[in-house]
Formats: sequence, C-alpha cells, structure tokens
Amino acid sequence: MSKAQKIILAAFTAWPFLYLILFMCTVFGMIFYGFSNEGNSSGMPPIMAVIFILHFLTMIELIALLVIYILHVFRTERMPQDKKVLWAVILFLGNMIAMPIYWYLYIWKEPKEAMPEQGALDDAANSAP
Repeated sequence: MSKAQKIILAAFTAWPFLYLILFMCTVFGMIFYGFSNEGNSSGMPPIMAVIFILHFLTMIELIALLVIYILHVFRTERMPQDKKVLWAVILFLGNMIAMPIYWYLYIWKEPKEAMPEQGALDDAANSAP
C-alpha cells in the first residue's frame, strides 16, 4: 500500500470519531440553546436533516472500513497467524477505537527488516580471519 493510500485510509478511519464529536456538539447545542425553528413547529430543524444524512453516510463508511480492515487482517503476512482472529473480533466489536490502533500498528508502520539470527552472527564472526 502506498503512503498516499495509507493517509487516505487514515482520514476515512478518523472521520467516524470526528463525526461523533460533531454529532454530540450539535445535539447538546440544540438541547441547551433550544430547537430554534423560527416559530415553525411542523417538521424537524434543517440541521437535523444534515445530521441524518451524515449519520447514514458514516454508518455506511464504518461498514466499508470494517470490511477493509478485516480483509487486511486475514491477508497480511505481518501478523502472526494466532492473532488474526483476535484482531478481527477486536475490530468488529471496538471498531471506532480499534481501527486507528490497527492502522498504526499494521498499516502505517513499515515492517522491520528481518534480523539475522544470533547463531548466524556468531558463525560469521568466528569464520572471519
């Protein structure tokens, strides 16, 4: 995955959390400042229509992210086989919190170069003249 794709995935991963903050601020703002509908008591406030659309799109995005991350879990070779099912369950149950953690650990961070085993280093040192 290229660096640009990783950053785009990070932006999509961050959106649900940012939306949650936006949603809570909007709802609490409406509660504290009242539903100012300029005297029109029929229908919902216009901001609620925007929130409804954003909420629907965010739910669809979370489902798509869940599919992307779980597919990545089972396709990656960077993770030990015994942790794959555990990560799939963690991503499914704690998606908004677990996805950024998984993104950082297994997508953003580059894999470490394979270090030669200690025995191979000792053999190479002993065979040098």
